[in-house]
Amino acid sequence: MKALPIDEILPELIEKLRAHTRAVLVAAPGAGKTTRVPLALRDEPWLAGRRILMLEPRRLAARSSARYMAAALGEQVGQTVGYRVKMDAKVGPSTRIEVITEGVLTRMLQADPGLEDVGLILFDEFHERSLHADLGLALSLQAQSLFREDLRLVVMSATLDASSVAAMMENAPVIVSEGRVFPVQTHYLTRPMEGRLETNIVQLIQQALSEETGDMLVFLPGAGEIRRVETLLRESDLPSSTVLAPLYGALPQEVQDAAIQPGTSGKRKIVLATSIAETSLTVEGVRIVIDSGLMRVPRFSPRTGMTRLETIQVSKASADQRRGRAGRLTPGVCYRMWTLQEDRALTAHTAPEIKEADLTPLALELAAWGVNDPAELSWLDEPPKAALEHAHELLLQLGALDPDKRITSHGRQLAEMPLHPRLGHMIQKAKERGLTGMACELAALLGEKDILRGRKAAHDVDLRLRMETLRSVASRGEAALSGHADYVEVDEGACRRIWQEAAQLKQAWSSSLQKEGAKQSVSLDAIGTLLAEAYPDRIGQRRGNGKYLLRNGRGAAFATDQPLAYAPYIVAAQLDDQGSDSRIMLAASITQTELEGVCDEQVEEETAVWWEKASQSVRARKRTRLGALILREASVAQANQEAVTEALLSGIASEGLGLLPWNRHSRQLQERMLFMHRLDDAWPDVSDDALLETLGEWLGPHAYGCKSRDDLSRLSLTSILESMLSWNQKRELDEHAPTHMVVPSGSRVPIDYNNQEAPILAVRLQELFGWKETPRIGSGRIPLTLQLLSPAHRPVQVTRDLASFWLHTYFEVKKDLKGRYPKHYWPDDPLQAIPTNRTRPRS
Repeated sequence: MKALPIDEILPELIEKLRAHTRAVLVAAPGAGKTTRVPLALRDEPWLAGRRILMLEPRRLAARSSARYMAAALGEQVGQTVGYRVKMDAKVGPSTRIEVITEGVLTRMLQADPGLEDVGLILFDEFHERSLHADLGLALSLQAQSLFREDLRLVVMSATLDASSVAAMMENAPVIVSEGRVFPVQTHYLTRPMEGRLETNIVQLIQQALSEETGDMLVFLPGAGEIRRVETLLRESDLPSSTVLAPLYGALPQEVQDAAIQPGTSGKRKIVLATSIAETSLTVEGVRIVIDSGLMRVPRFSPRTGMTRLETIQVSKASADQRRGRAGRLTPGVCYRMWTLQEDRALTAHTAPEIKEADLTPLALELAAWGVNDPAELSWLDEPPKAALEHAHELLLQLGALDPDKRITSHGRQLAEMPLHPRLGHMIQKAKERGLTGMACELAALLGEKDILRGRKAAHDVDLRLRMETLRSVASRGEAALSGHADYVEVDEGACRRIWQEAAQLKQAWSSSLQKEGAKQSVSLDAIGTLLAEAYPDRIGQRRGNGKYLLRNGRGAAFATDQPLAYAPYIVAAQLDDQGSDSRIMLAASITQTELEGVCDEQVEEETAVWWEKASQSVRARKRTRLGALILREASVAQANQEAVTEALLSGIASEGLGLLPWNRHSRQLQERMLFMHRLDDAWPDVSDDALLETLGEWLGPHAYGCKSRDDLSRLSLTSILESMLSWNQKRELDEHAPTHMVVPSGSRVPIDYNNQEAPILAVRLQELFGWKETPRIGSGRIPLTLQLLSPAHRPVQVTRDLASFWLHTYFEVKKDLKGRYPKHYWPDDPLQAIPTNRTRPRS
């Protein structure tokens, strides 16, 4: 074997693992860690004949690295080196090195927490921070601590904050390989990209073909962009020696393998790849990289309970990984579809999947492991609480957890299945209905992107149509879409992959299928029922105009008018999680009888009592409901009076105290009580805010028997507010916050308490002659604010110091008033004058 940079540090790694059970290995891209480390450690004495497990984040990388190591030993895969990935395994009795995908490790740990026949676990490409890698490492660390002190754990990565990982692994030693990367010349755009991505990529590919030699690796965000770029390239004037090789996860294994193999002599290969080619793989012959700078990642929303694929800018670490593909074997060149200024704004690393993903599988694995609190395990990033809580709610709905979050026997069955708990639950429930075959087909179909492509595919999102197409391709080798001539784009390759995976699932449940017989898999009528088992939270009830209310309370809608949009009930398998009404991408109809059968134990009977704003009254209905969906309802002749009162008070709380029959007397009483409360907080707070917060205490007993605004109008708020006062407080209220003040003229003038800090007495000036001092209330603590009025009851002066007014201001006011009201009495000495409420005092 030719020398690789990793060879230089292998002796140090071997030495460290003889002295320690944990280590962190950082090696630059192309150093050879993936294929050299397992081979270098396979004969270490501490292994004692046990196996080495190496985790890879992707199936393609797992198969490729296993084949490479087997070839280095002059063997076939399945001998000393084997692999085990979802639905595919090549291992034998003599296998010592097993390359596995991360989900396989968690199932192995659940089956045997001590991993008695394993001596070393290698976590390759850990910087990708997949959900399974984080979980697998957390479980392995605890298994090592509790059951297997001699088990070795090594975390390997090209771009990784080694110090944080080493600290989490109790200060594990860190070994660094600098690697040998050939120089890569990097080109940036001079200005931000404009127009369609695919058009710009094709132009850049043509430019690179003319400027550079060697094969090319083009990074695109997803399969759709790859197909469009491939189509544009085939329509362009490409040299006949050019070979196009798409590379993404949904392609058949043989197509993926062909993409990473060395090109044919005399041919130039252009590999159009997603981020699947970012790490672990060396695509032979590549010395040119074109990077779109985009990647597609799943983003889970705990608010909606839905996952959507989101196209995001790559991180700095990912961009460097991609560029490194051009310098694996020779000096290379990298074209980046962004400017140097945009490059400086890239984030350092892509967010770990554990922060963005649907945590339902993780929550089930933790429950199966016996962990209720994730903090019991070691994590670089703990699972977010909101997403974990949503996962627990879903698992409770599926019957996988009990109310105390402990795993049930059904949950253990789901944890053992290589499927999302939703789909595993669907197949388990299908067995009870004799529909295992169809459930396997549906599970495989839901695990793939839509097999119908093109703009018109959105005009009919019915899963029944997809299942018809799938079976047609499987049985006749071509799609038969009678009555659906618009669907001219059928991904027949995807159909065959789906059918192959369905066959593998059926093999796992072959005993159930033998009991059911073939006839059960023919009819498509049960698709809605099966879908409701997998997505009980996405059962929708029609609201009209193609809009639906989902069981979880969210809205959903069809983008176009179609037959499914008129179904009373549907189950949505895919939604885009955009806006208030998520767009329905895939769905099937279900009858009310079917959904009640699926959710029998979760259907609730209740008597709903609520305040109806339109009628300004309390309404009561008996309802049969499933989450937010009301399946049936009928009026209730006599509702529980406590519930009616509670609903009435709730209506007042939402609409405000304006629903109550306030009048001048009750408002003045409220203001007088607030005045006393300001002086002494032992008095009740009867401000509007406080009254709204304590409706049940002060209004509840008086509102018992009321159920509408008309009923409330018969209440006396004055009496109700007075009932909040003690006998002494009632007496003190009249004494210290009187309703009226008798002025020198003999008039009884009301006091305005609207401003509790400064109550106002509005009175004609002439009625105060002879009154030397400002009157006070509140035990003499608060002077009244005197609003002095003209004979026409218009304000002429405001004062809280009547003595000063008589001495300094009265004569100027008198001059003005005497001119406007010459017939009235305006004495020169107001303190000795006779007060009057007439034009002039009586003789």
